[in-house]
Amino acid sequence: MSKIQEFNELHTSKDILFLGNAWDLLSALTLEKAGFKAIGTTSRGIANSLGFDDGELIDFERHLGIIKTIADNVNIPVSADIEAGYGESTEEIVDNVLRTAAVGVAGINIEDSFKKQKGLRTISEFCNLLAKIRSALDSNGYKHFYINARTDTYFQRENPLLETIDRAKAYVESGANGIFVPGLADHDEIKIITLNVSAPLNLLSLPGLTNCNKLRELGVKRFSFGNALSDKYMAFLEKNAEQLVMSRDTSHLYED
Repeated sequence: MSKIQEFNELHTSKDILFLGNAWDLLSALTLEKAGFKAIGTTSRGIANSLGFDDGELIDFERHLGIIKTIADNVNIPVSADIEAGYGESTEEIVDNVLRTAAVGVAGINIEDSFKKQKGLRTISEFCNLLAKIRSALDSNGYKHFYINARTDTYFQRENPLLETIDRAKAYVESGANGIFVPGLADHDEIKIITLNVSAPLNLLSLPGLTNCNKLRELGVKRFSFGNALSDKYMAFLEKNAEQLVMSRDTSHLYED
């Protein structure tokens, strides 16, 4: 079975797919060893590890190199977070998706928000992009490659529920395999979306939205923690580095 097939099947099992989010090879290998069945890269975690903020501020070639290193060295499927596609034109974004598929990942996250300005792409604009991505993937040997279409309605709209459903339905019709709605946390709204959208719903961990079993009962099929683990890791590193300088003593490094 190919990684693409394996990744698709993880979205259709009775259990929720709990995705481990990695930002470098060490974190990916650690997540695999811990027992995660698939890995998603975190764009913010990767950017932060290189000294940048999130938002396509690093060179795509550099970002892709890290994704390739992870995909080359783990035995579980990898999904690549490529933000809004790292391109100004549809053609450039489609090319970047094909280049991402070529490094051996099983899927991507791609979002409908802009990086250099506020707002979301129109539904028709993003659907056109998704359709061209799907067509290019299918005609280049990447049939069933998993497109997780992210909508940022819950970050950018005041009353996002109905628009989210409209966007999700349209995105699925245009070739998306799954829908990612970060910021969605209300249980009633989660249930409404899972009942109205015929594709796996992916949610992002938030304070108060943490339990896989509860989310599975609401119909959620995929759950990820994004940059939360990388943030915790980097905060731990910073705290311990400061303690070393202040105390001029390494004893705490050997404490359990």
